[in-house]
Amino acid sequence: MTGFGRAEGVFEGKKITIDIKSLNSKSFDLNIKIPLRYKEKEFEIRKILNDRIIRGKVDCYVNLENLEESNDVKINKSLIDSYINELKNIASDGPDFEYLKMAVRMPDAITSRPDELTEGEWESLAQIVNAAVDRFEEFRKTEGSILHEELNRNIQNIDKYLGEVIPFEEERIVSVKERYQKSLKEFENVDETRFYQEMAYFTEKLDISEEKVRLTQHLKYYKEVMDNESFNGKKLGFISQEIGREINTLGSKANHAEIQKLVVKMKDDLEKIKEQTLNVL
Repeated sequence: MTGFGRAEGVFEGKKITIDIKSLNSKSFDLNIKIPLRYKEKEFEIRKILNDRIIRGKVDCYVNLENLEESNDVKINKSLIDSYINELKNIASDGPDFEYLKMAVRMPDAITSRPDELTEGEWESLAQIVNAAVDRFEEFRKTEGSILHEELNRNIQNIDKYLGEVIPFEEERIVSVKERYQKSLKEFENVDETRFYQEMAYFTEKLDISEEKVRLTQHLKYYKEVMDNESFNGKKLGFISQEIGREINTLGSKANHAEIQKLVVKMKDDLEKIKEQTLNVL
């Protein structure tokens, strides 16, 4: 969900620059800084960003720069002349400059021209917002293709390590049987039938066939969702949790040093998957 996009445009002597950047987040969390001139359009800008960006902790900065000098001050000369004449009638012995100083302080003598946001300027602003989001999405796509390769490699690694468990499965059962048979010889009057019943029960508890099947299915499902579904970040997160459960169970049942080593490698790749999955939209 990380990304960055920038777009610029000029409308009637005003340069508009928009920067958008985002970090990972479970939902859409927007922080927007916008000039007072465009405050009335903040809701529309938020809607554009929300509809297109969807998820992420997003910062949007709208900057406005005047490229041309503009005279927004209006001096109402006729009104000021009227004020001066009225002041002279009241106090005729004062200099004209003093009357002028008083007249310009009167209501509406000097005003600023209202410069309202036109529909044309809003359309230009909206186009620049969408252009910034376009750049932002291009950044995401580039990062996404790299992320796809990394996630695919991690999934393949776990699948490979799972395959390397197979040669050690029978070996660990044989090792357990030999160890217990050796212990059996050290005792007298042992019920061998009961002993082998317990051995069968213990061996069944060590069986990891179901865990291997489920883990293989989860790995396959993760790749299917990653390759074929849009906006799949949350779903991939849930699947990675299921992958973790099977790996943990595999480790608890391993009872073999080499299998434990492979489980540690799986967990290492799984942590990378979980971390990277947070960046998937």
